[in-house]
Amino acid sequence: MRLESKFQSSLKNKIQTMMPDAVILKNDPTYKQGIPDLIILNHGRYAALECKRSENAHHQPNQDYYIDILGNGGYASFVYPENEVEVLNQLRSYFGKGD
Repeated sequence: MRLESKFQSSLKNKIQTMMPDAVILKNDPTYKQGIPDLIILNHGRYAALECKRSENAHHQPNQDYYIDILGNGGYASFVYPENEVEVLNQLRSYFGKGD
């Protein structure tokens, strides 16, 4: 099983390649518990991603809450290797970066 940190780093690189002008922020997990791992800012829109090492990985308290509320004004999702392609496609569509 892949470590979450390696998955997150690989995902960040893929997003940056897909959207070179995007700002990708990695949040400090000790600052505010439950805030998603990555915030992506691009042309006045944002996306919040909580990275997990697998689809069945444990959710920390408040992670579902923040994904729900941040999804109301932007795009927010849990992402893991099993749904990575789907989430990248959704990000591409959300940010208007069609192929």
